[in-house]
Amino acid sequence: MREGLFLESGKQLKKFAFFSFLIIGTAWMFDALDVGLLSFIMPLVHQAWKLTNSQTGLISSVSTIGMICGGFYFGRLADRIGRKRTLIISLLTFSLGNLVLAAANGFVYFLIVRFFVGMGLGGELPVAATYIADLYHDTKRSQMLILADSFWAVGWLLASFLSFAFSASLGWRGLLIITAFAGFFALMIRKNIQEINEPVKQKTFFVQTLRKNFNSWTAFLWIAWLTVMFSYYGMFMWLPSIMLDRGNSVIASFGYTTIMVVAQLPGYFAAAWLAGKIKTKYVFAIYMAGTAVGAVLFGQASSSVAVVIAGCILSFFNLGAYGAIIALTPSLYASTVRGTMTGAAQAIGRIGAVIGPLFVGILIDHQIKIAVIFGIFMAALLVGAVAVLMLPAVDSKEVK
Repeated sequence: MREGLFLESGKQLKKFAFFSFLIIGTAWMFDALDVGLLSFIMPLVHQAWKLTNSQTGLISSVSTIGMICGGFYFGRLADRIGRKRTLIISLLTFSLGNLVLAAANGFVYFLIVRFFVGMGLGGELPVAATYIADLYHDTKRSQMLILADSFWAVGWLLASFLSFAFSASLGWRGLLIITAFAGFFALMIRKNIQEINEPVKQKTFFVQTLRKNFNSWTAFLWIAWLTVMFSYYGMFMWLPSIMLDRGNSVIASFGYTTIMVVAQLPGYFAAAWLAGKIKTKYVFAIYMAGTAVGAVLFGQASSSVAVVIAGCILSFFNLGAYGAIIALTPSLYASTVRGTMTGAAQAIGRIGAVIGPLFVGILIDHQIKIAVIFGIFMAALLVGAVAVLMLPAVDSKEVK
């Protein structure tokens, strides 16, 4: 199928595009479901196998390392064999991998399999974003990519519900089996999704492609991705513990989790609306600044009401910024290298996802005040906002 199919359109092609968007968005949701359930599964595995805290932490670390590798590998694969085939492979990797993981009988075996599950997860998101970037153009592209990322919040809501409703009866193995249903969407993609741009035979190696396309844009983009994931994982992985330490027992309830995740949805929707009015890089900068304000408010909050409000502000703006950077990234590169460069950007960002939680843990161990820690996040968020402002405005012009 030749490039520009969506632009040749009429009603049938618009209907095809929206139906494809829903399928990709649902696959996106399953990605979030898996990541969300992992946070609930880890304490169950810790208890079942009597793991140390360090061993339990390795589960998350190995998964993130797998996601970094998956971003590089599957992003490149999408340019070589096509988005559709790569999406199917990445979905099957983490869905079938979870079936194998559910049968794990030892910690080392669990870690090895979880690495490959992480690869599938880390590969699916950039490839899905690349497909939607191929499907839509100009301002519509930015809006639909942000809306696609809103499926992440739906996946987390589903993860919260399933864990609270079924963890006692199904255990961690049963919860893992649930995530394997994502494999059914590989079949839906195979039957209902079409390639927008036929893959061009790649004559260069991965490193050569990175070197050829690495420029000042890429450097600023990677800084933005690092700060987004550093702040998101650094703050949100520690929010429950921080609130418990402050005596806010509400964190232990399903209600708090729901409030925090639901606050993400209007953040996404408002960002998508705003992307139709101004350049996406400005949307990102605004949302990063809003997250910085939320970080300061959370660091200073003392009452239960204040911390929940600050947490909702963080959730609203940080996830909206996440959607904006996902919308911005594919548009910076030509379609022939879009998968490679989008996957690389997200993979680099996930390094921040590893550093963020470790950074907070070290500072807490050294008795650094929460207000100071969140002040550091505020500074990092502003750095990310400035980095993106250095990028070209690409919403209304295709990069060639």
